[in-house]
Amino acid sequence: MFDKRTVEPHEEEQEETMEEKVKEPFYSKYRCGPMLGSGGFGSVFSGQRLSDGLKVAIKQISSDRVQQWARLPSQLRPVPMEIALLQRLSEVGGHSGLIRMLDWFEVEGRGFLLVMEQPPQCQDLFDFITERGALPEGLALRFFRQIVEALLFIHVHGVVHRDIKDENIVVDTRTLEVKIIDFGSGALLKESEYDEFDGTRVYSPPEWVQTRSYQAVPLTVWSLGVLLFDMVCGDIPFERDQEIIKATPIFTRRVSKECQALIRWCLSFRPEDRPSLEEILSHPWMEGGEEEEEGHSSLPSASL
Repeated sequence: MFDKRTVEPHEEEQEETMEEKVKEPFYSKYRCGPMLGSGGFGSVFSGQRLSDGLKVAIKQISSDRVQQWARLPSQLRPVPMEIALLQRLSEVGGHSGLIRMLDWFEVEGRGFLLVMEQPPQCQDLFDFITERGALPEGLALRFFRQIVEALLFIHVHGVVHRDIKDENIVVDTRTLEVKIIDFGSGALLKESEYDEFDGTRVYSPPEWVQTRSYQAVPLTVWSLGVLLFDMVCGDIPFERDQEIIKATPIFTRRVSKECQALIRWCLSFRPEDRPSLEEILSHPWMEGGEEEEEGHSSLPSASL
């Protein structure tokens, strides 16, 4: 592990580092359990905090897989951008719709370990939809509103996720609350265009497919359109680049006109024609769905 007590800083850094709080080694605070999943980002393990038995998720990131690095004011060495983004969101109080990072470590031979909260009885939205099929619009609205509000929060605080998809949303199957996970593709929010993207291709917008550039909000809104279609139809609307460029979703199930209108608006071919996150929240389908939501809220729990 990178232990600041063994570092000999330059004179100008001495005062800052003397005031830094040295972390206890990972293995004295947490126990790492079996693997929960893995991907291009690294691996996620179940774990436990030794002080109180709290169940946690531990995300391991190999240093050679890190695409973007950042510097934290309290650190001598750069850290993965994901840590910097989660730290930023934590420092402003976090949000109920975002997974929380509880701690992080750099461990010799294992890269970086991110200790995340692990809500009990959670299932990712991909599996949730796979098991239950297309969701009732009231339930989709309930999930979608939480996701959009969480994204609005992270944008206000200078972060863009860049990989919104069903696999990166976890559902608490008892409360039907959702949280956005995995900021491994995230970045600092900027108004200018991005020319790099390591999110999920089938959730990416036409401008990325055609010109390999995009802006943060139109990218996010496009992926939200794909996600909402996925929830109400049971699968994503586009599989191939040509379908993305055509930007014409074909509804395979009965979906209300208001919901279809919102999805089509989010999936507008031209980025400037897509709504903002605030406009999504004030759309008639979002505002008019309360009664329908209440009518369907008991359906999923009956099938759990």
